[in-house]
Amino acid sequence: MRVLKKRRIVSIAEFSIHPSGTGTSVGRYVKRALKAISKIQGLEHQVTPMATILEAQDVHTILKAVEASHSALRSMGAKRISSILRIDERLDKPRTMRDKTKSVEN
Repeated sequence: MRVLKKRRIVSIAEFSIHPSGTGTSVGRYVKRALKAISKIQGLEHQVTPMATILEAQDVHTILKAVEASHSALRSMGAKRISSILRIDERLDKPRTMRDKTKSVEN
């Protein structure tokens, strides 16, 4: 008999954050935001060239990552911060960001 590992239902989000008035290079701000979200328990993240993909068991954890990112940029002196957040909260089927990627690779 084969035992199946139960997969958890998760929320996946695409998140990007942009400080305004800081010049064209924002790498140091992105690094600080990533450092802040890496401390959040229960959150997985994957950096892409244009955004960061967030994965957590609930939307609350994703929103905590957004707040931590904004807080990190405020602590660096950013006077204006714009962010984009798109959340996929699928409740009918357990899957992860890795599952979603694999489904189009095969």
